[in-house]
Amino acid sequence: MEYLDVSYNNALIVASIVIAIAAGFTGLSLSKDLSQQSVSRRKVSVAASAIALGGGIWSMHFVAMLGIQMPILFYYDAAITLASALLAILIVGTALLLLHFRERTPTTVSVAGAIVGCGILAMHYVGMAGLQLCRAVYTPFGIFLSVISAIVLCIAAFWIAYGQRTNRSILLGTLCFAFAVCTVHFVATASTRFIEVSALHEFGPVMSNETLALGVILTSFVILGAFLWMGVTFFVPPASTPVTPLPILDTVEPTSDKVVSNPAPISLRIPCERNGVTHLVDPALVAFVRAEGHYTYVYTNSAQHFCAWPINEAAKRLTGAGFVRTHRSYLVNPTQVDHFERLKDNGVCHFAGTDLPPVPVSRSNMKLVREALGL
Repeated sequence: MEYLDVSYNNALIVASIVIAIAAGFTGLSLSKDLSQQSVSRRKVSVAASAIALGGGIWSMHFVAMLGIQMPILFYYDAAITLASALLAILIVGTALLLLHFRERTPTTVSVAGAIVGCGILAMHYVGMAGLQLCRAVYTPFGIFLSVISAIVLCIAAFWIAYGQRTNRSILLGTLCFAFAVCTVHFVATASTRFIEVSALHEFGPVMSNETLALGVILTSFVILGAFLWMGVTFFVPPASTPVTPLPILDTVEPTSDKVVSNPAPISLRIPCERNGVTHLVDPALVAFVRAEGHYTYVYTNSAQHFCAWPINEAAKRLTGAGFVRTHRSYLVNPTQVDHFERLKDNGVCHFAGTDLPPVPVSRSNMKLVREALGL
């Protein structure tokens, strides 16, 4: 078996890395703050994010493949090449659905990262199967290394990007995602050899490198355009809620015929945003507060409200109102708890006669919660 001599175009290699970074940033930015959107808008954002990430994986791969130079003419099967793109988008979309439509636990984030890693691997090897007039020959070690790289790096990327959902974590997650995509391709390609095949094995129409280049250029143009669009708005601070200054009270000198009384203190209420309007919610009506990135959601019997307080700020303010911390992401109003369920080393708080979900109680907070509930 005689292997073909292979060389690489360095400019296209660099371009493929840029595409991976742009796609990662665009996809992870599009999925930011989805919990504040309606379900229909969240679905659209998840679909757009999946197209950006999956399309970026595909574009990176084939931009790099265009940089491969061999002493023979070789072509691509159009149907298999298209299928590899759709496969990447669908698999990435599945991972994003888990992250944005299920409870985001460490297990969920890890599973989503592993799924995206499998999507990169599937896209790479299916895309390589589309080669015509030459065939890729793999080594077991190269396959093993690419599998480990894809899964481990993608899990790390999603842990970073979805840990706090800050601008900094998204940027670091972008770099980790791009590194995962590029590592899988270059590690797999470095251990791959190519041999000449005399006959075409067509599944669909055959296209040349020139035709593939047109498709890759179009896809890359869209990804880079979306990258610029997201980049313009990425660092723009959210509009702050105007604060009405407190009135200045005139100081009245006490006299024998005038009695000065102190103004009554304003009771604590939770500022919740909806459609640009700030509503003040009585803590007594709140069942629990759940962390969502740098923000929180406030749950009452009738609605779910968005609050700009981070969970630590909410804990600081609401402790005086009787709330207790049941979990690093949850605060509970004990007066709203109907019953408590013990589950080995942890527990769950349930609420009566409502559609409110149960709230987990971690082992470290178990004693405090039981005391607050009078157990």
